[in-house]
Amino acid sequence: MLQSPIPMCKNSHMKQNFDWNDLNAFLAIMRTGKLTTAANLLKIDHTTLSRRVSRLENSLKVKLFDRLTIGYRPTSDAEQLLPEAEAIESLATGIYAQFADELSELTGTVRIAGPEGFGTYFFVRRISRFNKLYPNLEIELIANPKVVSLSKREAEMAITNIRPTKGPLHALKLTDYELGVYGSHAYLADTMAIQQKNDLERHRFIGYIEDMLPTPEHDYLNEISRAITPQLRISNILTQLSATKAGAGLCILPCFMAAEEADLVRILAEEIRIIRSYWLVIQSDARRLARVRTVVDFIVNTVRSEKEVFLPEGNCPKLGM
Repeated sequence: MLQSPIPMCKNSHMKQNFDWNDLNAFLAIMRTGKLTTAANLLKIDHTTLSRRVSRLENSLKVKLFDRLTIGYRPTSDAEQLLPEAEAIESLATGIYAQFADELSELTGTVRIAGPEGFGTYFFVRRISRFNKLYPNLEIELIANPKVVSLSKREAEMAITNIRPTKGPLHALKLTDYELGVYGSHAYLADTMAIQQKNDLERHRFIGYIEDMLPTPEHDYLNEISRAITPQLRISNILTQLSATKAGAGLCILPCFMAAEEADLVRILAEEIRIIRSYWLVIQSDARRLARVRTVVDFIVNTVRSEKEVFLPEGNCPKLGM
């Protein structure tokens, strides 16, 4: 149990010793807004969490939250306390990384957020190798990076299509990857032949729901033709893939996913090549932890050693950092 003699700064609320677990409880509620969600994040029951927050309020002699039926609303005192609490959290993480983490075996949990396609068609198919190397490490995979905030410490790392430019985050490029236009054998056998790009405008397409694009990088169709409008819009890539296999239309898909599906045919492969990138984004504090560095190294080394999976047929743009 970490006991911290505060104040951290001249105007700090914290004028006496406090229990780090209570401050950690405060941070969890600030980041989630809900008692139950915060308790799940800390892996404790909600009554224990509520007791810790109340104890911190009593220790500091301030009210930190208004308890509402819809959740916990922070007071002005809570907002003032937040940056100081985060500074202490960062210091505690650094101390652990410098001393205890280096002396202990690799144990614990690392939470990763990543796109469904990457998680399903690449990462989980290689996870058994990780398990053999690090049997005491646990992985939590959230197959949707958009719902996770690294700045709120809802995960230690995320795989994204866009390099972040704000926040205490460290980003490195994993790889470029290629996408193409695909259709099922059944669909292509029953529709007009495709000889050139303009022919695509007379075909049915599957795409994203416009206001539910995961990122602006997923707006692929405009790169082919602004005359193409999807007749079927689906919010996630796995269901798009299933619809394509079922013959619902043509779809732009990552090559590393479509290559696993014998029912799919790539169309105008030489003419239509869309390139996107995967970035690995890590909390700046978390990357000091041995278990996090281990997972980062595994992902980076695995992806870069198999770059032909993401960039087929030798068309491999140079990797960059």
